[in-house]
Amino acid sequence: MQTSRSAVRCRPERLASLLGALAIVAGVSLFAQRGQSARAAAPVDLTGYWVTVVTEDWRYRMVTPARGDHPSVPLNAAGNAAANAWDPAKDEASGEQCRAYGAAGVMRTPGRIHITWADEATLKIETEAGTQTRLLRFTTTPGSESQAGWQGQSAATWEFAGARGGRGGAAPAGPRAGSLKVVTTRMRPGYLQKNGVPYGANAVLTEYFSRTVETNGDSWLILTSIVEDPQYLTGPFIRSTHYKRLPDNNTAWEPEPCSAR
Repeated sequence: MQTSRSAVRCRPERLASLLGALAIVAGVSLFAQRGQSARAAAPVDLTGYWVTVVTEDWRYRMVTPARGDHPSVPLNAAGNAAANAWDPAKDEASGEQCRAYGAAGVMRTPGRIHITWADEATLKIETEAGTQTRLLRFTTTPGSESQAGWQGQSAATWEFAGARGGRGGAAPAGPRAGSLKVVTTRMRPGYLQKNGVPYGANAVLTEYFSRTVETNGDSWLILTSIVEDPQYLTGPFIRSTHYKRLPDNNTAWEPEPCSAR
């Protein structure tokens, strides 16, 4: 059964990009003042192996839906036309099999992900699905990369619980708590769903990563993603995706290549 999503007024992608840039500048300044790297300043540990737990949209995630089956996506006329013209054979012929595995789609795909620190200022997410690698950079200036790719350019900043302003403010005294905010731009056009539901080159993806630890010892990663795309959407497209933490000694890792079908 489809989960209903309330409409949220869309902000222009330039504003979203600007807010992301300001958050990074504030975060970098905070780390510098405290003599800490982004890794050392982390209010939450997101590293490790995680596996998706499909609690909603099962028929859109576990199997490839039929062409035209996209009732909950706020597509405009151009988006509907593009989605209804989806042709996986054409994608295969043009070498575009990874359209559903870009930053705005891959985190919704079932499978395991592996999060590590690539360096003191970069979180790395590897996915089984499509064998993709995302780099979430705490020190990258938006627009510095010369060419758009499937994973785009992701600007990360910590959000500390209880901090004034909520964006890169000083961490509260005592044990730290918070979440990760990531703003991704410069993405190569791809699919929000595997059946050709499109997002364009000017789309902006904003993500919030939070971690919980339950009384039975289970740990969950909760990802809220917001896609804003003036080319194909009438408003923000909001989804929540859940992952369960796997043991550190997990050896089950089965990367799969991109598939258009």
